[in-house]
Amino acid sequence: MTAKYAFTQSLREVRFLFCQSSEQSAAVRSFITRAYPTMKRNNPNIPILIREAAGTQPRVFARYERGTEKSQPLDGLTDKQIEETVSNLVQPSQ
Repeated sequence: MTAKYAFTQSLREVRFLFCQSSEQSAAVRSFITRAYPTMKRNNPNIPILIREAAGTQPRVFARYERGTEKSQPLDGLTDKQIEETVSNLVQPSQ
């Protein structure tokens, strides 16, 4: 699990947006509860922001050096699919 959350050197920030009570954000809440401690332990200098707002569609944003930003919607995904989506955004390209 350690290598799974080894962020690329160019990553500057990871941001999760979701609703704190909606059913479509339930998998995101579950993923964050499970994976946040490992992500933070393996990447202590990278901000991992969690933004909750009523009615917000779940999304993840990754900001890289030079201000480049990518985002992916997370609504309708399972915990495992969210993990794959986040990993694709934060890991170095092979």
